[in-house]
Parts: sequence; structure tokens; C-alpha cells
Amino acid sequence: MSLSRLLFLAAIAAVCALFLRLWVLEGIYIASGSMEPTLKVGTHVVLDKVTFRFRDPRRGEIVLLREPVPPHTEMVKRVIGVAGDVVELRAKKVFLNGSAAEDPFAAHSRQEEKLKGDDLGPFTVPPRHFFVLGDNRDESNDSSVWKDPDTGEPEPFVPRSGIRGKVRGFY
Repeated sequence: MSLSRLLFLAAIAAVCALFLRLWVLEGIYIASGSMEPTLKVGTHVVLDKVTFRFRDPRRGEIVLLREPVPPHTEMVKRVIGVAGDVVELRAKKVFLNGSAAEDPFAAHSRQEEKLKGDDLGPFTVPPRHFFVLGDNRDESNDSSVWKDPDTGEPEPFVPRSGIRGKVRGFY
């Protein structure tokens, strides 16, 4: 095989890899403990960038999102409430539409402490928005604690445009 043919094939492979990373799949490193015990610090996950082009995220799915308040950090969280849901947190428990929600992934490392975000709402999730929480509820920067920087009022919803993809698996 000639050098020019080899370089041509390498260029095609590089373009394909770039396309896949930008539009289809991406590896993400979990840098915080906010999703423990589900995703431990240091875990690498596969981000699917295609699924949410065809449908909205659903309750229970783990997503990569851009924080809706400054500093707009990218983070991984679990979708708890979708458009139209009435979400409330009472004494660390999630209530959806007036009923206690099944919450098998929630972990509380500081169960006995009263923390900011333990009681919130009720709020109705607006259209094209989502309410998200980390599985490690007491150590997560999420919908339970986000505030408008100007007013200090709760700003608990992530707009649809802020969700980058679905976490599919880990390696």
C-alpha cells in the first residue's frame, strides 16, 4: 500500500471519528460524587447524542446537561420530573403529582441533617423543561438548590436546549 493511499485512509478515519464524537457518541468522565452510588467518581460513561433528537428525555433517565444558572457547568443528573409534572421535595423525599415517587436510586449521605433543598416546591415543570436530581441527593448541585442569581428565587428547571444527551453505559 502506498503512503498516499495510507494517508488518505487515515484522513477518512479521522473525519469519521470526528463525526461520531460531535454528532453520535462521546466518552464522558464522571468527576464528582453527585451520582453515587450509580456512577462513581472516575467512571467513564458513553453519551448518546442521537436519541434526544427524536424524543424528549423520560423520567429516570440519566442525562448530560448544562446547568441553567451560572456558571453553566456541564453535569450528569437523573430526570425526575418532565413537563406538566408537579414536583415537590418534602424532608428529602420526592413527590410527583401529589404522591410519593418511587425513588430507588436516591442515596442520602447526610440523612440526619437538614440541608438546603430538602424541602422545595411544589412547582409545575413548564413545557420543554425538566427537573433533575443527582442520585447522591445530599451532595449534588441540582434542581433542588439552583437559584436565580439576581433574585435568589429557586430556578429548578433545565430547558430542553440544555440537555446534551443520554448516558448509555459506562466503561
